[in-house]
Amino acid sequence: MQPKPFGWGVSLLLLGIVVLLAIVPLLLIRDSEFGGADVAAEEAIGEVAPGYEPWFTPLFEPPGGETESLLFAVQAALGAGLIGYFFGLKRGQQMARPPASGEAAPAAPPVGERMSG
Repeated sequence: MQPKPFGWGVSLLLLGIVVLLAIVPLLLIRDSEFGGADVAAEEAIGEVAPGYEPWFTPLFEPPGGETESLLFAVQAALGAGLIGYFFGLKRGQQMARPPASGEAAPAAPPVGERMSG
């Protein structure tokens, strides 16, 4: 007997919790200590060319230095999720495709070994 998968309501609730966990620190944590590579580059340019003026100003200025790291991590997680979804989709399509004449059907791994790794 296989467990019943979660419904859309549970999935949306979990996604909402994840989004809240990512957004709440943006609003609550101000002026953190970590500046990141952009701040280091800005300081280096200021030493080399003190009169340099940036070409444009950012549309969104994060409230603290850690926010930049958080946004980068969220971007990386979304990219990894999309890549994983693509490979899973292609693997599922390959498993569902009927074999051509003379071709062996792709073998699915045993149930207990599908997610090990």
